[in-house]
Amino acid sequence: MRLHRMTLTAFGPFGGVQEVDFGALSEAGLFLLHGPTGAGKTSVLDAVCYALYGSVPGARQGAGATLRSDHAAPAARTEVVLELTVAGRHLEVGRQPQWMRPKKRGTGTTMEKAQSWLREYDASKGAWKDLSRSHQEIGEEIGQLLGMSKEQFCQVVLLPQGDFARFLRADAEARGKLLGRLFDTRRFAAVEQHLAELRRGTEAQVRSADERLLAAAQRMEQAAGRVAQLPLPEVAAGEPGLAEGVLTWAACARSAAREALTVARVSQDAAQQARDAAQQNLDGVRETHRLQRRHAEARERAERLAGRVEEHRADQERMERARKAEAVAPALALRSSADTAQRRAADEESRARRALPESFDGAEAAALAAAARKAHEDLGSLASARRAEQRLRELGHELAELEQEEYTDAAALEEASAWLADWDAVRHGHQSRIDEAQEAATRAGQLEGRVGPAREQVEAARRRDALGSSVTEAQEQALAAGRRAGDAREHWLTLKEQRLRGIAAELAAQLADGDPCAVCGSVEHPAPARRGEGHIDRQAEETALAAYQRADQERAEAESALASVREALAAATASAGGAPTEELTTALGELEQEYAQVRALASTLHAAREAYASDEHEHDRRVAARQDAERRAASRTSRRENLAREQAVLQEELTQARGSAASVADRTRQLERQAQLLTEAAEASRAAQEAAERLKEADGRLAEAAYRAGFDTPQSAAAAALDAASHRELQRRLDAWQQEDLAVRAVLAEPDTQAAAHRPAADPAAAEQAAQSAEQMLRRAVSAQTAAEERCRELDRLSRQAAAEARQLAPLREEYDRVARLATLAAGTSADNERKMRLESYVLAARLEQVAAAATMRLQRMSAGRYTLVHSDDRAGRGARSGLGLHVIDAWTGRERDTATLSGGETFFASLALALGLADVVTDEAGGVRLDTLFIDEGFGSLDDQTLDEVLDVLDSLRERDRSVGIVSHVADLRRRIHAQLEVVKGRAGSVVRQRGLSA
Repeated sequence: MRLHRMTLTAFGPFGGVQEVDFGALSEAGLFLLHGPTGAGKTSVLDAVCYALYGSVPGARQGAGATLRSDHAAPAARTEVVLELTVAGRHLEVGRQPQWMRPKKRGTGTTMEKAQSWLREYDASKGAWKDLSRSHQEIGEEIGQLLGMSKEQFCQVVLLPQGDFARFLRADAEARGKLLGRLFDTRRFAAVEQHLAELRRGTEAQVRSADERLLAAAQRMEQAAGRVAQLPLPEVAAGEPGLAEGVLTWAACARSAAREALTVARVSQDAAQQARDAAQQNLDGVRETHRLQRRHAEARERAERLAGRVEEHRADQERMERARKAEAVAPALALRSSADTAQRRAADEESRARRALPESFDGAEAAALAAAARKAHEDLGSLASARRAEQRLRELGHELAELEQEEYTDAAALEEASAWLADWDAVRHGHQSRIDEAQEAATRAGQLEGRVGPAREQVEAARRRDALGSSVTEAQEQALAAGRRAGDAREHWLTLKEQRLRGIAAELAAQLADGDPCAVCGSVEHPAPARRGEGHIDRQAEETALAAYQRADQERAEAESALASVREALAAATASAGGAPTEELTTALGELEQEYAQVRALASTLHAAREAYASDEHEHDRRVAARQDAERRAASRTSRRENLAREQAVLQEELTQARGSAASVADRTRQLERQAQLLTEAAEASRAAQEAAERLKEADGRLAEAAYRAGFDTPQSAAAAALDAASHRELQRRLDAWQQEDLAVRAVLAEPDTQAAAHRPAADPAAAEQAAQSAEQMLRRAVSAQTAAEERCRELDRLSRQAAAEARQLAPLREEYDRVARLATLAAGTSADNERKMRLESYVLAARLEQVAAAATMRLQRMSAGRYTLVHSDDRAGRGARSGLGLHVIDAWTGRERDTATLSGGETFFASLALALGLADVVTDEAGGVRLDTLFIDEGFGSLDDQTLDEVLDVLDSLRERDRSVGIVSHVADLRRRIHAQLEVVKGRAGSVVRQRGLSA
């Protein structure tokens, strides 16, 4: 990286435009940046860092507004432009921080956003080419080209000697922080963190598995209940031997549960036998009781049957006549059915013949059927004509639809063309409205900040005017109250004086014979004073005093009110200023009117955008609609011609087919109606003839069946017949009587029933109570056995679960032990880590060893071969970080000592050598990016002349590799030794830069 030129505008202490020609300074190889304290030497380096990374180094980092010079003109823009070559590319990067600029219209300031740009010089075209104006893209591009972060750049290019002096004297922890920022060892710290998190995760898994095992053990303890002979072992989660103790206790608990199950089974068998005996006795008592009741009920039923014998005989006779009439019933039913069918058939024939034309009156059924067949034959010949007629109607609809489509498309095409013809004007109008609304929105934001203060000023002016008259009124009230208080005081004093003059008469009025006088003490009162005309007593004086006090209080209140009004008037005057209220009100009205107008216009921005978007969508839709209409018009022409040809052919065919009818459909309906009527009439005529023949045959069969059944006439047979319901009811009564008689006889003849009737009465309640007691004992025994079996099953299940948990716990504990060993090793807390070095410290120690080796080459030259920097990995005490020790070997004494023992001058050139060595190592780490420009900040004042010469020789040797080194210092001797100089001069109008000692 080589710096060419940098331009500063209103940056830091530089109020105007300052230009630094790094190209000319770099030709000298070694140049000096000097100036008085506070002039802005460090600000030049800040500007380089700000141009590249968008922020300044370290503690000087702040908001963008703090970078602006206090000496800059209000309208001057803060800006840093840096021209450099990096990775073979000639670039220009510019930065403008956020700043407050004066408004272009009106008064006040507005916020100007931060800006950045990156350009590259195209040598083939001899011009600059814009690359980006994005802060993020520029930052990523610069970071990739330099291969360094801002912190690395500030340590490698802007060498801060104070930091490296502290680095030499710092402990391992502080060195680790700096090296970690420069070499980015976050990935190794992330490995440590990952291992620690992995350790915590596996530890949590082991603890969770232990807790699950303990939970299973506790559930087993609950399931075992009182049968457990030993308590659960008291082992916490994470303690060794947990699985063995739980499994051993589980085996003991299962053995005790099985013993309890055996006892419960024996008890259950005994209870079962007792219950069976009680149940058998109960069944015998119940059976005896049932047979005794059965015998008593049978005797009662036999007595009821004896009382219904006559009724039963009458039913038997009626059933006998009904059975004879059953032989005639089919003939009766056949005759009735034939008579009904004959009447129905005659009615149907009469109705069908009435619907026929007169030409068919008296025609036989055969003639009617022949005429129907002829009509069906004619219908068959019209089927093709009906299809043609249907197709002809469809063709008419299709042609009408084509005409409608043509009309619709023509209207749509005309409308779309007319709408699209005005699209350019419509679009321009939309854009104009959007631009006006956007400008109005910007203006509304500006006016909004002015309306509030203007309203407050008008309100203050109104208060000022109102308080002006209030002050006059308050003054008058205060003066009047003062006069009233003076008059009241004068009146009170006058009355008091008059009372004092007549006080003798007042005292005399209180005298009594024999009482001493209050004035002279005499008990004799020969000539007491008398009250004269207009005498003033004590009450009158006190009344006048009270009136004066009230008046004086009113005066004080009036003066206080006057002071308050004057104070409010002063505050209102300060807020309103000296402008008249009418002028302020007019200005406010104009401002509010303008604000309302621009705000109303700004409120149309969204609607304008929506309307624009809607019309754009409508434009696309109408263009598509016009194209679709044109395509449909082209396809309609051929379609219309084909339909017209088909229509002509079908029309000729239909003219021949329909004959005299209006249409084929009418002709078809005529023939279908005629065929239907003829067919119905022929069928009705045949049905009537057949029904008459069946009725005649049924009459003959009925007469013959009645004679054979023993009835004189068919009518007597019909009277003896029973309908189905009556027959069923009669048969039911007969069957019920017979069944009841048989059942009673059978019960009374049963040997068991007769034997039970001669026994004593049975008592089933007592037997049932004994059986219930035995049943309860059995249920308790069964419940105890079930609980014992459930306990055994639950303990077996939980034991299997605990064994599974123990099997799963073993690999988890092995994994935890392995991860814990790795985590403690990487964290430096393991016994295997002898030096107690963390993984990140181990990597940083290797980097520090490289830095020490690179620094030693220059340190030996600066110290005339006396000092050598070496890395120490000795273990630190008291838990401090190990592996980041830094020692110096003194060749004069041959001893190795800590760098903190170096003197001030020795510390400077040791830290300089360390900084240069670190720059080389970080450069290699950054991908070998060449750093052609370095800056060294302060520290040369602590060197003697000889050491200073040696240090300058080392710095001057950097030119051999085409490097330029800038020294930042105000040591006077350096101005004599280094000819190329960049001087920063401060003044009241801001600092300026001057370049000296450069070749023309």
